[in-house]
Amino acid sequence: MDYEAKVFPHSGGYGRYNKLVVAFSWFPSFAVMFNLFSDVFYTAIPDAYHCKPDPRLLPSAFLLTNLSKSAYLKLTVPWVNGTGLSHCELYKYPPNSSDLSESVPREKVSCTEGWEYARLSGLQSNFVTEWNLVCGDYWKIPLQHICFMTGWILGYIFIGSLCDWLGRRRGFLLSVTLSSVLGMAVCLSNSAVVFLLLRLSQGIMLAGVFLSSYIARLELCDPPHRLMVAMIGGFFGIFAELLLPGVAVLCRDWPVLQAVTTLPLLLLVSYWCCASLFPESPRWLLATAQIPEVKRSLREFSSRNGECLPDELFPGETLLSEIDSVFDEERQPRCYSILELRHTRIIWKNCLILSFTLLIGTGIQYCFTRNLHASSTNFYFSYFVRIATGTLACIFICSTVNHFGRRSMLLLSAIVTGLSSLLLLALTQYLRGGLVLVLSIVGLLFSQALAMVSIFFACEVMPTVVRGGCLGLVLAAGCVGMAASSLMELQNNGGYFLHHVIFASFAVLSVLSIMLLPESKRKPLPDSLKDGENQRRPPLFSSRADRVNLPLLSPRPQLSDYNPDNYSRLVSATRKMLSKDSLPYRIAVPTHRLLSDSEAQGQESLQQ
Repeated sequence: MDYEAKVFPHSGGYGRYNKLVVAFSWFPSFAVMFNLFSDVFYTAIPDAYHCKPDPRLLPSAFLLTNLSKSAYLKLTVPWVNGTGLSHCELYKYPPNSSDLSESVPREKVSCTEGWEYARLSGLQSNFVTEWNLVCGDYWKIPLQHICFMTGWILGYIFIGSLCDWLGRRRGFLLSVTLSSVLGMAVCLSNSAVVFLLLRLSQGIMLAGVFLSSYIARLELCDPPHRLMVAMIGGFFGIFAELLLPGVAVLCRDWPVLQAVTTLPLLLLVSYWCCASLFPESPRWLLATAQIPEVKRSLREFSSRNGECLPDELFPGETLLSEIDSVFDEERQPRCYSILELRHTRIIWKNCLILSFTLLIGTGIQYCFTRNLHASSTNFYFSYFVRIATGTLACIFICSTVNHFGRRSMLLLSAIVTGLSSLLLLALTQYLRGGLVLVLSIVGLLFSQALAMVSIFFACEVMPTVVRGGCLGLVLAAGCVGMAASSLMELQNNGGYFLHHVIFASFAVLSVLSIMLLPESKRKPLPDSLKDGENQRRPPLFSSRADRVNLPLLSPRPQLSDYNPDNYSRLVSATRKMLSKDSLPYRIAVPTHRLLSDSEAQGQESLQQ
C-alpha cells in the first residue's frame, strides 16, 4: 500500500504534530555528539611532560638546597634536541660520585616516580594523566579509541536490526536508558581496563540512540522536507561539538565532564513517560502489517494534526477499510532482518556502494587533519577548523542537494575529495605551507559532505522493513574508517603513507560506483523489499524534450481503464456491507413457492 500517496495525507501530512515530534528527535543528535566528541578531550596528550625526578637516582651526598627547579631538572632529566626534556628517561648517577658534571658517566633509566604534565587543553586531568598512559603505555590511548569505535560498529549493526524487529521507539528507549546508566558508570572507573570496557559498552548504546532517532525523523517527513530535517539534526551535533571546549574548561576533571555529557541522555529518558514525544513510526507499522497498531497510530496523528479521520469518509470507502482490504485479517505481522539482503540485488548493491563512500569520507579525514596538526600544534586550531568545515558542509548540502540531486552532489564530493587527496599526496613537498593548508581544508570540507550525504542517501533508498539494519551496516563502515586513524597511531604513524594512498585510490574508484546508484530526490521512501528492488538509476544524460520518438515497430498498447485499487475498494466495501447484521434494506422474499423447470413445462403442455 502506497503510504506516501494514500495514508500520509489523510493523517495530516507533515502537520504540526509531525513537526513537534521531529523537533524532539533533534535533541538525541545533540546528546550523542556531546558524548562522541568528548573522547577527544579524554585522550588528549599534554603538549609537554617529563619524568618526575627521583632523588634515589642521585648520589647520596647530593643536596638540593642550593639548586633551582630548572637546574635540578637539568641534572635529573636528559635533554633531547628539538623536543626539550625527555618524556621517558631519567639520569642515574653512580652512588658514591660527588661530581655532577656531564663528564661523569651517567646511566639513562625509565621513569620511576611517574610524570609531571603541563596543562591540558580544557581539562586538568583526563584518561591519559589519570593512569599515566605515556611512553610504554602509550598504545592504550589509540586502543581506547578503537574500542570505542568497535562499540559503535556493534551498536549500529545490532541495534539497527533491533529497530527493524521491535520498532524505532523501543530501540530508541532501550538505547538511551542503557547509555545513560553506562555513562554514569564510566565516571566511577578505577582503572584503564574498566574505562575501556565501559566506553565500549556505552558506544554500543550511543549508536542505537543516533540510528533510531535518525530513521524515525525521516520517516515522519514528506519528500520536500526530508533534507532540511536531516541537516538541522546535523547542526544540533555541530552545536554540541562547539559547546564542548567551554564545558571542558568549566568541568576541569574528566569524571565531571563525563557526568555533564551524560546529563542530556538522562533527560531523554523522559521520553519513556510521554509517548507522544517519540511515537512509533506509522510507516514501519504499516510496512510490517501491524494493522491494529497502524489504525491506533493514524488516529492519533490525524487528531493531533487537526485532521478528521472518521470511520467513513464516504459510503463504502475509507482509509481504514482500505487498509483492511489490502491486508487480510488472517495475515500475521512480519518483521524482516538484514539477512533478507541475500535474496536482493539492487538493495544489496546500494548498501555496499554507500558503505564504501562513507568509509572513504570518514577514513580519509585523518589525512587532512594530520596536515592541520603540521600547520599548527595548537589543539584548538584543528578542532575549530573541523567545526567550521562541518558547518560549511551542512550549508553546502542544504543549498545544493535538493536542487541538483543526491547522486550528483555525492559524486561531486567524491571527486573533490579525491583530487585534494591526490594533490597532497603527490605535491606536498613542492607546495608552500599555505597551499597545503588550503587543500587540506577543502578536502576536509568535502569529505565531511561526502559522509553526510552518504548517510542521508542510504536512509532514503533503503526499504522501511530493513532500513534499520541496512543503515546500520552503512554507518558501521563509517566507524571502520574512523578507527583506521587510531590504527595508524597504534603503529606510531608507520603506515601513514600507505593509508593515504589506499584512501585516495578508493576515492577515485568511488566515482565509478556512485554512477550505479538511483536518485531519490522528490521520491517517496521505499517500504517493501519489492519497492527497494524497483529502484533504478537514472540515465547519465537526460534526453531532449523536443526530440520526436517515433515507434520503429508498433506503438505500445493503450492502457486499459481497469484500476485494481478501485476494484479492491469495491470488494472491501461489499464484503463489509454483507457482513453487517442489520442491512439498510431488506430483500423481499416471495411467499409463494417457485415452480421448478419440470413443473413449469407440464403447465405449459396442459395450457396448449
